Amino acid sequence: MCEDDQHIKLLKGLRGVIDAFYLDDKIKAEVQAEENTVKACGGITVCNLGYMEALKREKVICIVKNPRFRPPPKPTVILLSSDGKLLGTEVFPETSAEYRNRDDVLWLSDGFVIFPYVEIPPGGSESFIMPPVPFPELNESNGCFDVISCSPAPTCDKMIRKWHGMEDNGKYASILVAFNTVKG
Repeated sequence: MCEDDQHIKLLKGLRGVIDAFYLDDKIKAEVQAEENTVKACGGITVCNLGYMEALKREKVICIVKNPRFRPPPKPTVILLSSDGKLLGTEVFPETSAEYRNRDDVLWLSDGFVIFPYVEIPPGGSESFIMPPVPFPELNESNGCFDVISCSPAPTCDKMIRKWHGMEDNGKYASILVAFNTVKG
């Protein structure tokens, strides 16, 4: 079995994975162009650092998943001030107790809290950051090095699935997994 086939087969075998496929350079460039235009409500900048890191890897696989897929090991979205202070973070059901009874957090949704008492410098701003996130299922034991994963912006998620010939289904979401095949 080709090493590429081995990685796809492994990812397709994970609980909640509907499909897995490699992205070619053309779709990666189209996604990058779209990622550069993404803004959050109120015009807040969104920076997908995870995607920028993924582009530095040899291989990028898209996983299309349903809600049965495991939660990420770290937050996939954080809010930072222009001077690098944490202003907000994604919260998961298993980490929500950490924030539930705190007086210094404001729940924006069941899955995101902000820290309203953190001072932003005069003239400062904030940005939503989508950081690279570990993806433990691919690792050195199966020939993958420098492994990261990231979530594409919703418009990019839809673009990738359309490119792959998949129907638009709100129950599905994409995760990009990127890695090198040579230890760096």
